Amino acid sequence: MDQATGGKLAAEALIDRGVEYVFTISGGHITPIYQHLETSPVQLFDTRHEQSAVFMAEAYGRMKRTPGIAMVTAGPGFTNALSGIANARLAHSPLVLISGSVGLESVEKLDLQDMRQAPVIEPMVKKAFVCHNPERIPEFFDLAYRHAISGRPGPVYLELPVDVLNAPANPVKVRKLSTSCCGSCPVDLDGARRILEMIQQAQKPLVIGGSGAWYSDAGEELVRFVENTGIPALTSSLGRGTIPDTHPLCFESSLAIRPGAALLANTGADLVIFLGSRMNLFYIFGDVFSPEAKLVQVDIEPEEIGRNRCIDLAIMSDIKALLKECNRLIEAQGSAENMRAAFSNWVAALRKADREAKEQTSPLWRSEAIPIHAIRVAHEINSFLNRDDDIVVADGGDAQVWMGMTRTIRRPGHYLDSNLYGCLGVGLPYANAAKLIHPGKRVCLFSGDGSIGFNFMEFETALRKDIPIVVVISNDLGWGMIRHSQQLKIGHSIKTGTEIGYVPYHKLVAALGGVGLEVRTPGDIRPALEEAFSSGKTACINVLTDPDTISPGSIALANLGSYKA
Repeated sequence: MDQATGGKLAAEALIDRGVEYVFTISGGHITPIYQHLETSPVQLFDTRHEQSAVFMAEAYGRMKRTPGIAMVTAGPGFTNALSGIANARLAHSPLVLISGSVGLESVEKLDLQDMRQAPVIEPMVKKAFVCHNPERIPEFFDLAYRHAISGRPGPVYLELPVDVLNAPANPVKVRKLSTSCCGSCPVDLDGARRILEMIQQAQKPLVIGGSGAWYSDAGEELVRFVENTGIPALTSSLGRGTIPDTHPLCFESSLAIRPGAALLANTGADLVIFLGSRMNLFYIFGDVFSPEAKLVQVDIEPEEIGRNRCIDLAIMSDIKALLKECNRLIEAQGSAENMRAAFSNWVAALRKADREAKEQTSPLWRSEAIPIHAIRVAHEINSFLNRDDDIVVADGGDAQVWMGMTRTIRRPGHYLDSNLYGCLGVGLPYANAAKLIHPGKRVCLFSGDGSIGFNFMEFETALRKDIPIVVVISNDLGWGMIRHSQQLKIGHSIKTGTEIGYVPYHKLVAALGGVGLEVRTPGDIRPALEEAFSSGKTACINVLTDPDTISPGSIALANLGSYKA
């Protein structure tokens, strides 16, 4: 029988919790865990950069609604992971980062890769744990795992010094815990009643379903709620798809820049019901709504309620549980038909605005211009990937904006982007994770040419691991969003730092063993998509797009930090 060590106990904690994948790059400080996972049910998934490992774990956490696990070695392995952790923090993605560190006996001796890691990462995570006792490693992993998924999800850090991993453990002192994560918090029954009272007093109510609706698995209840009340809905962040964009009462994304009814819905509503969404930049910090509008905010974390804007009705509750109670009250009162009738004119006005805005944007979606307009590429991807279970990932500045303005989302958990942190380089790791989790589904990444460079060697990971994703690059020869925002802000772009020039990305992928295609005319986009997906291989479609096209995101960036006295 193997001697129990800290490393073996760490491996067993992952196995006992039923972890599927550990996204990682190997290193000497975590080899004591590796050696006990090598032939275990837990699959070690190695990437080409620790940042990518954390991004993959983050995507896993978002899509599976259970903590993704990343594991990195000490020092540079740890610091390489920090951008992924920062992204997960702002997106509230459930994630556990396990990191090795220099041995306790070697601290301050100038040992290899020695640094104080926990103080660096502590402000970036929900909780940071450092375990100094091999017998307690299972307890610490249980704590980290539960913290990552309980309440509002987020990243958690667990540091395991290498000599603790190598140390023998006294089996008598080992406590193996695997506590089930807490269920939803108690529903606010009075809050549900008060929401319905406010709805009855409103003329133009609006529901916005955010990430909290996804994490509480409230899609069915949200659809039922809008159908019972007749209230139009928008969705945001991971809430996208909780009510499908194709539903007659859903007006797609809550972003005001998206062609459709979002701008009128946000500015015209007299009652806004925020369900697990945050009053952030995407709502101009609350200023997009009318000053006279009444606001209801429902969140599982009380400190989130009231950020940037006074809230008329604050409710701390799980979204699913609250909507169940609201639906029960509506159906018990028999008030659904009257509610639907009361808001029919408001819904009709939004449908008119939606139709007119899309008619105005249609020439761009169908543009025949050469160089190609990037939103035409997004439109072709959206039209081609028209199955309910197709997955689209967006990465980049302008590229993410164009796709966010275009993608029709029919199912939750099937669209990923960097979210509020705006971190470039997420695309390839996200797409690889999505295809790993859903091997039978089509996965397409739409990326800018700047952002694709950050983790480009994850193409090799996809090929080595036989993960056939399709990547479409909007190649505008540079850092488009920065270039255009500088033009708007200072009258010209600064060549250094905004121009990349022509790079044959498709040839690089072909050299790695994948499929490489180049597109220069709009009519060739769909045939390229058909060829790429039918190949059954990881493919790169390098689309030459117009470098002079300015996106709404570039305009917003140009105004970033503007001071109003």
